Amino acid sequence: MNEIRIAPLRGQALQPYLEELGKLRLGVFREYPYLYDGTLEDERDYLKTYVTAATSLVALAQDGDKPVGATTCLRMDEADAGFRACFEKAGYDTSSICYLGESVLQKPYRGRGIGKQFCKIREDHARRLDCTVTAFCAVDRDEKHALRPADYQPLDGFWQAQGYVRQPSLQAAFAWKEVHEANESLKTLTFWIKKLA
Repeated sequence: MNEIRIAPLRGQALQPYLEELGKLRLGVFREYPYLYDGTLEDERDYLKTYVTAATSLVALAQDGDKPVGATTCLRMDEADAGFRACFEKAGYDTSSICYLGESVLQKPYRGRGIGKQFCKIREDHARRLDCTVTAFCAVDRDEKHALRPADYQPLDGFWQAQGYVRQPSLQAAFAWKEVHEANESLKTLTFWIKKLA
């Protein structure tokens, strides 16, 4: 493997990478716990937010010229209304929160410190936006879920080590089609937050 380069992309600079980013998301989120069975067209529509939002940042990890991972963020007041709603209801100022959209990384590149780099890049961006809180959400799954792999390791320990705290009172609900489903079904996602120094 080559040395991994991580390039920050904003606005129109992201446009040439949308298809590769969509494929990355589809590949990683197809795995447990998301089990997402999406389409490239859906991905293009979703990723356009990061092209148009004034506060967005996408960091693309590349092995040579091959994209192998990415992480995204933008200020919460530019994020999907479904994510904003629980914070607004709880009385947060969403312009002070940086929403961490996702971090996706292909399996061969995990465990090499790239996840920590992704966290730092996003938190540095949040500070440049004058945000005082960073937040992301993760899907809730029963420990006895039928499709949970025997060797599955939740990321809770990693997130806690980066300073994030799970907030059971802050939840969002989204529908998507899973790999074993004929139709979309509603899933609950719980937020983790970190107050920035």
